[in-house]
Amino acid sequence: MLTKKISLRSVRTSPYAEQVTVSPLSTRTETDSLGSEEIPSDAYWGIHTKRALDNFPITKRPISIYPELVNALAAVKQAAARANRDLGVLKPEKAGWIDEACRRILAGQLHDQFMVGVIQGGAGTSTNMNANEVITNLALEIAGYEKGRYDILHPIDDVNRSQSTNDTYPTAVKLAVAFSLETMLIELDHLRHAFSHKGREFHEVLKVGRTQLQDAVPMTLGQEFHGFATTLGEDFDRLRDTVSLLSEVNLGATAIGTGITAEPGYIEAVIAHLSEISGVCLVSAPDLIEATSDVGVFMTFSSALKRSAIKLSKICNDLRLLSSGPQAGFGEINLPPRQAGSSIMPGKVNPVIPEAVSQVAYAIAGADLTVTMAAEGGQLQLNAFEPVIAHSLLQSITWMRQACWTLRVNCVEGITANTDRLQAMVASSVGVITALIPFIGYTEAATIATQALHSGRPVADLVVEAGLMSREDVAAQLSPSRLAALHPLTVPTAMPVRIAPHHTPGNSS
Repeated sequence: MLTKKISLRSVRTSPYAEQVTVSPLSTRTETDSLGSEEIPSDAYWGIHTKRALDNFPITKRPISIYPELVNALAAVKQAAARANRDLGVLKPEKAGWIDEACRRILAGQLHDQFMVGVIQGGAGTSTNMNANEVITNLALEIAGYEKGRYDILHPIDDVNRSQSTNDTYPTAVKLAVAFSLETMLIELDHLRHAFSHKGREFHEVLKVGRTQLQDAVPMTLGQEFHGFATTLGEDFDRLRDTVSLLSEVNLGATAIGTGITAEPGYIEAVIAHLSEISGVCLVSAPDLIEATSDVGVFMTFSSALKRSAIKLSKICNDLRLLSSGPQAGFGEINLPPRQAGSSIMPGKVNPVIPEAVSQVAYAIAGADLTVTMAAEGGQLQLNAFEPVIAHSLLQSITWMRQACWTLRVNCVEGITANTDRLQAMVASSVGVITALIPFIGYTEAATIATQALHSGRPVADLVVEAGLMSREDVAAQLSPSRLAALHPLTVPTAMPVRIAPHHTPGNSS
């Protein structure tokens, strides 16, 4: 991102605006319907981006923080150029310049030139224009012309041909969410496998189960961790199911869904090209008017993501409880010590990784409410609040992906079991008496349980001393396999994660 300076329009510009270091000798003049602006001569963006930088100095976070969104915008523009070329409304030479510019952006070039803030008015128009200008000036450079030579190649007439922000922006956002989701699902699956591995490691480690935080019947620590893995697997499936919803786009709808300014056949052509470029099998929405005004798919996805985040936070709560202490708490497992936990209490180590992950879940829950309110705020043929929807979703996916990574690497993989403590708690737990009810009856079991609670002696010893069962029979019934109904270990299969085929977007022609 370029550095800041005092605005060239110091009277009208917010002191918080994203400004760039230039001198009057190193600028070019660009003009729009509102007047003229001085643009840094080496900038690939233009006047519309400059106005957005002045108008939306809010988050200090440019759209380039989401490379998937930049790539999605480039893919849409590349597909549009190819479709317009096929239909004869864009000269092949111009289409080739645009195509190559988009290919370079998809390869990672010039992402720092996508500078407009993630929060902006205009339903994403500033983002669309930022993309149009960068692609145009890069294409001009490829063709051997100076930046700003819009008489040769124009950001709107050529790069934005057959398009409107109202169809290109939501299409790009859907693609960006799909691209981001793919990498997040990979981390979620890695985390699932980490919990599953711990489930196998702790397969026969008996412990006391709990309901409402009170002692219940025995189980194994392996069963508990296997349950965590199963929970994450369910969320993996739910999130992957949303991809089919994201694949329905309104590209070709232009302004409100009527397709005004788009040539006949454009919709079929542009969607075919974009599917090939992106690797995502896209389909045209059956009702383009509805698809342009409705953002329900984003609410559905946001809800599924919140569900996964909240369930992950619940798992983190369990890890914190199970590791609490280590002396005066549950103390059943040990989390890897990651950093000193107190500036005043020597030796204190806190469960910082689960704590951080839970905070991510809270932020995702808040973002889901933002998406909901933004969806409700749309009026008539367009929702003007899609930028905050896009920011909320992409930030949530990014944070969720990184939270899964740190929970796995910095916590789960290093968890160990306090087996001696677990064995002692099982031995002294009256909950094991439940397993003996079929042999000694409920009344005798209740009596033994009361005696064990008052005396602190093991249930097994009291049952044998009362002559109700032999030592051998008690041991058999209180074995891990009987108490926890253990089944043979199975190794989980890896889940398919790929949303798109393996190829670099933009290289096909």
